[in-house]
Amino acid sequence: MVSPAQAVVLGGGMAGMLAAAALARHLDRITIIERDALPPTPQARKGLPQARHTHVLLSTGARAIEGLIPGTLRRLLTAGAHRKGMPNELISLTAEGWLRRWPETQYVIGCSRDLLDWVLRERLRHHPKIAIRSGTAATGVLGSVDRIRGVRLRDECTGRLSAITADLVVDATGRGSRTPRWLTALGLPDVRETTVDSGLTYVTRIYRAPDGATDFPVVNIAAAPGKHPHGQAGALLPIEGGRWLVTLAGTRGGEPPTAPDDHAAFTAFARKLRHRIIADLIADAEPLGPAHTSRSTANRRRFYEDLKHWPDGLLVLGDATAAFNPIYAQGMTVAALGAMALDRHLTRHGLRTRTTRRAQRALARPVTVAWSVATGQDRLLPDAAGPRPTVTDRLAQHGAAQLMRAAAAHPAAAEAFFGVLTLAHSPARLLTPKALLATLAGTRRPPLTEPPLTPRERTFLAPSSTGPQHLRDGA
Repeated sequence: MVSPAQAVVLGGGMAGMLAAAALARHLDRITIIERDALPPTPQARKGLPQARHTHVLLSTGARAIEGLIPGTLRRLLTAGAHRKGMPNELISLTAEGWLRRWPETQYVIGCSRDLLDWVLRERLRHHPKIAIRSGTAATGVLGSVDRIRGVRLRDECTGRLSAITADLVVDATGRGSRTPRWLTALGLPDVRETTVDSGLTYVTRIYRAPDGATDFPVVNIAAAPGKHPHGQAGALLPIEGGRWLVTLAGTRGGEPPTAPDDHAAFTAFARKLRHRIIADLIADAEPLGPAHTSRSTANRRRFYEDLKHWPDGLLVLGDATAAFNPIYAQGMTVAALGAMALDRHLTRHGLRTRTTRRAQRALARPVTVAWSVATGQDRLLPDAAGPRPTVTDRLAQHGAAQLMRAAAAHPAAAEAFFGVLTLAHSPARLLTPKALLATLAGTRRPPLTEPPLTPRERTFLAPSSTGPQHLRDGA
């Protein structure tokens, strides 16, 4: 008689929950180990301080989550999340100018991270194969360089030590993952690690959306290295509860004000961005609570897939293997794609001996495109720390700039741009004849000088707002 196959997932955040959902399709029992106490309602938790900042779930990630946990998107939208078409419901000033609002080709889900995590937990809380143990920390792994057989645990309230055995251990503990030191303690070499740190600081406030503006488009003012100082940027995202989530960012020497209750300074910084639209939208809006600051914005990748020897029974995914600057909204989608890759691997190979190294390589594939996009842009910011751009990187950046300019004038270029940006397509899609022709055609239309707002959307700008009002709706 074959004993039941069991897995332990370390981390009860999005990556851990999605990994558990994938594993539950193939194994008999999955135990999620989470250090924090998990709130019964959509609330912040200690181990995820970045949750207070802007998070959007890209359409590619949304489709992956729906494939793993059907009904999740409906539950999110019922709870107040917003589905925003891209680029038709996006007001975006890229490094190359304003984007026109072409018909939808992709979309994003906008809500608080607290709501997103809570909905995922609730969808899995009563799963017959999944058990969630909160208030418990993993302190090490059981096994050897050849095989991981479980995890050592500590109860965060009592300090009691215990252990749990498993056929598979999945580390989804995020940026603070201890797997590198656990592996070296077993005798494996150091894991190669690369960090690209732009030095961005984020400050986020929540506002009550004005009457009639709860469904306002997503607003994004991107950094423009070489054109505007300190990588300063901002975003406004409609979220559940009739609220706007507003995040401002800047690199060293140009950080947004961090005083938690200084609404005037927050608005003044927004007015200094490349366009004042965010400042004009929040000038008369009601702040709901203090501002929150985060400096945990570095891109960091651990190349587990490059280790020549990999112990059976261990996998690492999500931010534990690659963490991205949150400004690119890729982390959650990469985690979802990693869970899908895990599902496909188990479908093809099961838990046969000597297959987890192959699985770890499969988990790395969704990381590659996102890493290229995030670090390619961050390396352009002033005083960015990390490896300098290669010739290939600079050629890719030049091509991306050309595509951004073309996306403002050609729907085909915009479709290709958003397909890559949302990780729906490989950058190879940019080389299709349709996208190349659109890019090479250049900008036949004159560039927009002001955001493409409809007359109704303009009514929500502060009365002091200035600027041309002659643009056609969604031009």
